[in-house]
Amino acid sequence: MTDRWFDDAAGPVVRPYAMTRGRTRSATGSRIDPVALVVAETPAGSAEARPPASPGGVGTAGAAGGTGVLGPEHLDIVARCRRAPQPVAELAAVLDLPVGVVRVLVGDLVEAELVRVTRPVPPAELPDERILRDVINGLRAL
Repeated sequence: MTDRWFDDAAGPVVRPYAMTRGRTRSATGSRIDPVALVVAETPAGSAEARPPASPGGVGTAGAAGGTGVLGPEHLDIVARCRRAPQPVAELAAVLDLPVGVVRVLVGDLVEAELVRVTRPVPPAELPDERILRDVINGLRAL
């Protein structure tokens, strides 16, 4: 028996709203930018070996009798981000989930302190391209 049920035409039977339990925002309420990087927190001790506790009651319907373990999508996100930081949009593409669903799942993981999100630098705070070219030209002149 397979872990996931598929309908050839429709894809996975579990709908995105079921993964987030109908929520459109995480418990923290913060809106996560699609280009923000998700970085896995370094586990304390041997936390990698055991499934983390659920943030705010999030869990799979039948997992361990509803004990509150994270769903498989949460664990997939943490595993991918342990290998390398991932943008939210990239996680959505790789996991084949809507960006809105991934935002909620990442918010749950932030609340559980399993990942952190680094905000993108606003364009107004980026250095001017002309200044960077002048610096490069100055370094080449040395």
